[in-house]
Amino acid sequence: MKPKILVACPIFDDVLAQLREHFEVTDNQADASWTPEVWAERLQPFVGALTTGANPVNAQVLARNPQLRIVANMAVGYNNFDVPAMTAAGVVATNTPDVLTETTADFGFALLMATARRMAESEHFLRAGLWKSWRYDMFAGAEVHGSTLGIIGMGRIGQGIAHRGAHGFGMDVIYHNRSRLSAELEAECKASYVSKEELLKKADHVMLVVPYSAESHHTIGAAELAQMKPTATLVNIARGGIVDDAALAKALAAKQIAAAGIDVFEGEPSVHPDLLKVPNVVLTPHIASATIQTRRAMAQLAADNLIGFLTQGQAVTPLNNVTGRHA
Repeated sequence: MKPKILVACPIFDDVLAQLREHFEVTDNQADASWTPEVWAERLQPFVGALTTGANPVNAQVLARNPQLRIVANMAVGYNNFDVPAMTAAGVVATNTPDVLTETTADFGFALLMATARRMAESEHFLRAGLWKSWRYDMFAGAEVHGSTLGIIGMGRIGQGIAHRGAHGFGMDVIYHNRSRLSAELEAECKASYVSKEELLKKADHVMLVVPYSAESHHTIGAAELAQMKPTATLVNIARGGIVDDAALAKALAAKQIAAAGIDVFEGEPSVHPDLLKVPNVVLTPHIASATIQTRRAMAQLAADNLIGFLTQGQAVTPLNNVTGRHA
């Protein structure tokens, strides 16, 4: 009999068909939403699952599913995984690195541009029929070319954004990261390492690309927002919880900073109601990797991880080294 797997989110029909060649597949093409309790119960017949960040895999879920052998996230982030607990339970965790780097960097820069140049705010104004004449100060935003870009989190995506800023827009790029890049990478990115405090004080545009963890929770809160220039913008394409959304809404309403562009939210798909009330914010529904080509590559890599491990004993992009009972 074929191994049983659960595909917990809608994916491309041809990728689903490929999985059916190897497995007995239960899909969620109807995009049903499951509470954590229902999710843990749904998993019980399956040895593998293809998931998104909405599906937690923690000690409680693992205790109820001793048959589980692999969970493949269709995302580069994996803050929904308790990787040490998965390793202890002998469950392989995988993600989809590399395939979304350039697309996400593109979107990060697009969101920066839209935020700095007040695109969403001006479009709402136009659609409401309020445009009556041209004015010299109408939706005058912040310069991007030649300004200072501060990047917090300098992994592959952060480096991609640095390249776009330095080489494409002549920006002075500064960055803060848990560990400093090599001199060669810094030169390639035309980026200078600074402390977080210096970055917040100097940057005209702050971009967040740091992975989520307990340590990075509320990397930007009220205290950090107070250190930024009143003319500065903040862009978050990292993960919800990196920014204190309530504090950000207050800072925007008070014009403590000029504007923000936010693609990820605490408790998403819920959005803090105060963020919906301020005009100087561009809000997008977690779409930084949303091109057909990239989303297809993500789905395929997640599928390849399931196929590789359950048919040959080796995942393509494992996050942990499982040597327990399921190896």
